Amino acid sequence: MSGSDHQENKPRALIADDQAVVAAGIRKLIEPECEVVGIVDDGRTLLVEAEKLRPDLIIMEITLLLLNGVDAAPHLTKAIPGSKIIFLTGQTSSAYVAAAFKAGASAYVLKRSPPSELSQAIQAVRKGQCYLTPLITKDVLANGENGSKLEAGRATVASLTPRQREVLQLIAEGRGTKEVATLLSIAVKTVEFHKFRIMDQLNLHSTVALAKRAIAEGLVGP
Repeated sequence: MSGSDHQENKPRALIADDQAVVAAGIRKLIEPECEVVGIVDDGRTLLVEAEKLRPDLIIMEITLLLLNGVDAAPHLTKAIPGSKIIFLTGQTSSAYVAAAFKAGASAYVLKRSPPSELSQAIQAVRKGQCYLTPLITKDVLANGENGSKLEAGRATVASLTPRQREVLQLIAEGRGTKEVATLLSIAVKTVEFHKFRIMDQLNLHSTVALAKRAIAEGLVGP
């Protein structure tokens, strides 16, 4: 078999991570079994490049700038149904694990997992299987479910609509109302309305409080 034939048999992978050093490390790790067709560092660029490149695999972080991975995933599965999404993230919350698979992920691996796990996840999703790192144990998931019951009376970021989360993420990243409106192609008054509704639902009373909650619940990085 020629080198070009071997390359053609490799799955084409797109990497999305806002840390350049991490992305480069992922690339080096997967290149023996994948053809890396691109690296992006924010969620909105990911949507554009994924639709253009149409990769077989999308290996992505959750806490991407501009649009987080969980909210990007449904757009990706709709636009490129043949692509398999592998979350490679630092987020250990059971709520995010559940949200990731609900959004269309095929695998969930932690950045502190052994490097061999990413290869295992790639092999599993190529066979049409799902993969969940053993570091997210059944006990952790059970505790997360129990925690969610205890928190039933408190609204969470996850309970917001996708559009509200988009607005909240951009606000938490320090972007002004006009910039948010431009990025989302909506009116400034619409941004202000969403911000008011978010503050009301989360029972928060300042932009700083909104940012702290978004960080605390893992919507954006600290």
